[in-house]
Amino acid sequence: MTFDLPVEFADNQRYVVVPGGLRDVHVHFRDPGTPEAETRATGAAAAAAGGFTCVTTMPNTTPAGDSPAWLREQIEDASLPCRIAPSACITKGRLGREVADLEVLAAAGAVAFTDDGAFVDDAHVMEEAMRRAAKLGKPVMQHAVIPALLGAGVMRDCAVARKFNLPLMPPEAETEAVRRDIALVRTTGCALHVQHISCAGTVELIRAARREGLPVTGEATPHHLLFSCDDIPADDANWKMAPPLGSREDVAAIREGVKDGTLGIFATDHAPHHASKKAGGFRTSANGIIGLETAAAITWQTMVVEEGMSPQDWIARWTTGPAALIGETPDPDSFTVIDTQANRVVDPETFKSKSRNMPFAGLRFAAWPAMTVFKGKVVQKWE
Repeated sequence: MTFDLPVEFADNQRYVVVPGGLRDVHVHFRDPGTPEAETRATGAAAAAAGGFTCVTTMPNTTPAGDSPAWLREQIEDASLPCRIAPSACITKGRLGREVADLEVLAAAGAVAFTDDGAFVDDAHVMEEAMRRAAKLGKPVMQHAVIPALLGAGVMRDCAVARKFNLPLMPPEAETEAVRRDIALVRTTGCALHVQHISCAGTVELIRAARREGLPVTGEATPHHLLFSCDDIPADDANWKMAPPLGSREDVAAIREGVKDGTLGIFATDHAPHHASKKAGGFRTSANGIIGLETAAAITWQTMVVEEGMSPQDWIARWTTGPAALIGETPDPDSFTVIDTQANRVVDPETFKSKSRNMPFAGLRFAAWPAMTVFKGKVVQKWE
């Protein structure tokens, strides 16, 4: 199958064509369990609107994604405007006590294993999982926050945290989790992917591990590239995510890690919630923000415009990096066109996602998806 690029996009430096389309290895579609926040249909529509042709769903649903039946439900809807390549649980029920049946889950279509939303705290359980995942050739993706060090923490130290006396998350809650898991990589040989990095120390740990030749990767999310904790304006849960926003020094380190290839993957951690779950402040509201429909705009602004990254390297962070992690190649019949001069304002009322929880409303960005083609079919085109 071939698809001819429309004439308005051809041979025009304003537009960037992304072969295979954008890929996101970290999304939450809340399906099954919380359809009022998102479903596979609305999540996939949001993905297509954001320029994504393939997404990896997380298994922190109700029930948790620890069965072949759950995986089949994720995979088998051919009507969706993007492909779902699901991850599955590391542990049964995401409870952290007993390794799930990874072999059966891999055979059923799991591209990776994660208990995202929860850290696998027991090192013995994690080591067993990593040994088994290594034999399967599958990566383990870790939500790297040690509960005992996190405590009740909801924010990094900043003016708003002090003003409202909010409990803090120390950076060590993340860095010590990553340090432990890198040691397990040395023991097991398993590929480790660190999700939603928020700390400069984590970037340096991954950089050192990669120099050592270890199969360790990490992802940079748009919100951790754009904002620091000092940008939080109030006790507003639309700014609450896990891990929380880091310091300005953390933002600079994450951007540098993306530029030098230490962090070879962008990912959104798209985490929709119904408005009722975000109605309180940081202490009582759910973690997470949506990001699929703004991801291209924010990462282009932060990394290409502000940091001078080449468009080719930006494309790689959304395509070959994610594809290599889950052991796939981009689809030759899919692509995304980015309009680098669209100059649009973030308007949540135009979103395909069911949810609106995010801190980007009203911001203006230059580059936005202009068209998404999935398996030879135009699934989204902006006028």
